[in-house]
Amino acid sequence: MKQSSTGTVLVALAAGAAIGAGVGILFAPDKGKNTRENIKNKLEETGHDIAERVSHAKEELTKSANKKKEDFERKLDDTISSLSYKAEDIISGLEHKLEELKKKNAQLQKN
Repeated sequence: MKQSSTGTVLVALAAGAAIGAGVGILFAPDKGKNTRENIKNKLEETGHDIAERVSHAKEELTKSANKKKEDFERKLDDTISSLSYKAEDIISGLEHKLEELKKKNAQLQKN
């Protein structure tokens, strides 16, 4: 969530800067043609800046998601491995009990 709110703040700052620059250009004493050209240039710059920031945020989000996925897969593998060892212990214990029961049964058969 922190990255999302940071991205929102960055977009808001970029939009505020573009609006401020646009208003500044509109009130500057210059010819209409020059003013329109300046506004166009500022809008293009701001558009490129926002596109860069969105691309960067997307890359960071992808990195974060991939890291979380890798962490999850590692923990899942560890859990499965741990459960496998526990299953082996249970099977070994059951085999030991079975051998004991067979010995007791053999003794009872002799009596």
